[in-house]
Amino acid sequence: MNAIEVHNISKSYGKVHALHDVSFSVNKGELFGLIGADGAGKTSLFRILTTLILADKGTAMVDGNDVVKDYKAIRKSVGYMPGRFSLYGDMTVKENLNFFASIFGTTLEKNRDMINDIYTQIEPFNNRRASKLSGGMKQKLALCCALIHKPTVLFLDEPTTGVDPVSRKEFWEMLHQLKKGGISILTSTPYMDEAGQCDRMAFIKEGQILTIDTPHDIVNKFDEPLYAISTDRMHTLLPALRSYKAIKECYTFGEYNHFTIKDNSFSTNDLDAFLTDKGYKDIVIKPITATVEDCYLKLSDS
Repeated sequence: MNAIEVHNISKSYGKVHALHDVSFSVNKGELFGLIGADGAGKTSLFRILTTLILADKGTAMVDGNDVVKDYKAIRKSVGYMPGRFSLYGDMTVKENLNFFASIFGTTLEKNRDMINDIYTQIEPFNNRRASKLSGGMKQKLALCCALIHKPTVLFLDEPTTGVDPVSRKEFWEMLHQLKKGGISILTSTPYMDEAGQCDRMAFIKEGQILTIDTPHDIVNKFDEPLYAISTDRMHTLLPALRSYKAIKECYTFGEYNHFTIKDNSFSTNDLDAFLTDKGYKDIVIKPITATVEDCYLKLSDS
């Protein structure tokens, strides 16, 4: 039995179609990622799986329980950390933990072993109001509250959004420790660099699943030559590249633009000469290996 089973889930809000026939499964003990931009449908899917809203069509199971018929059992066995910080800001760290523990009929002391590695990092701030914590500390507190009742499945909706890079790294390290403890984790993120932390992942765009695989296999499926380019005038480079007949697709990528080519007749020297004629200087063109983000952009365009 899988930890999560989703079959042909669809959800609309009026004329807006948030999810279109979404299907996937999460193995027990797996760290599975939903990767997509804002508005892709990730939060709607999480709210369906945690029994907060109903799907228009399709079925879903969490730990063998139907999200409609067995919603009470699911609410007792899962932990959910929504995208927005939703704890009580006027309550202290310890008051929040005690409150959420009491909802599930347990105590902080009884289940401390479940959250000890994370709790020890925020324990020095036990008497600080939650609203006064840093972004990273708020996320750690929210994770502790989601784990306080020893859930078997953990849902994390964009848990690192707005958090500094160091705290993001620490958060993913905590997730890997939880995975080792046997918890099944479904997380979402708009950050492509985090995708490689997952055992498997699904790309989602406009409510549709584009592909599902391991990060390694998704990158290996990128079967086109890929190049990176930079010049002295990056702000005007993209339109110039799109006007060059040998380039198939191009897009901005940090300090570089990335592009694919139509066929093997492409020459970096010819492109260099083309851009030089247009007044560009300091041109650097180099072949590169695709990243998860390159794969997502390619699938999105197709």
